[in-house]
Amino acid sequence: MYALFIVLNQVNQLDEILERFVQVGVKGATVLDSQGMGGAMMHGVSKGVPLFGSLRTLMDSARPYNKTIFTVLESEELVEKTVEAVRDVLEDQSPIGLGFMFTVPIGKVYGMSQDNKC
Repeated sequence: MYALFIVLNQVNQLDEILERFVQVGVKGATVLDSQGMGGAMMHGVSKGVPLFGSLRTLMDSARPYNKTIFTVLESEELVEKTVEAVRDVLEDQSPIGLGFMFTVPIGKVYGMSQDNKC
């Protein structure tokens, strides 16, 4: 089993990504509102923190919030199908500032019901 995490800066693509999840067989996912460190520094209480000029210019035009999607996938094959589906949705987007994906292997999953099944 694997956990797939996607930090998505192009939040307008979220619905299409979730639709593609269903099409490839993903049974569920969790979507969180999130904010990167740079966005937090630029738009939060740390505005006084000095940043390099080019980084500040880049961050001034960036959106301060993104979405973090995570899901538990049963096989490496499903991971590859899901990653490819996300890439298909985002293929026409500029790769700069798009976001990123990564997986983490999972040892065990525990359900929250009385019979401990997920």
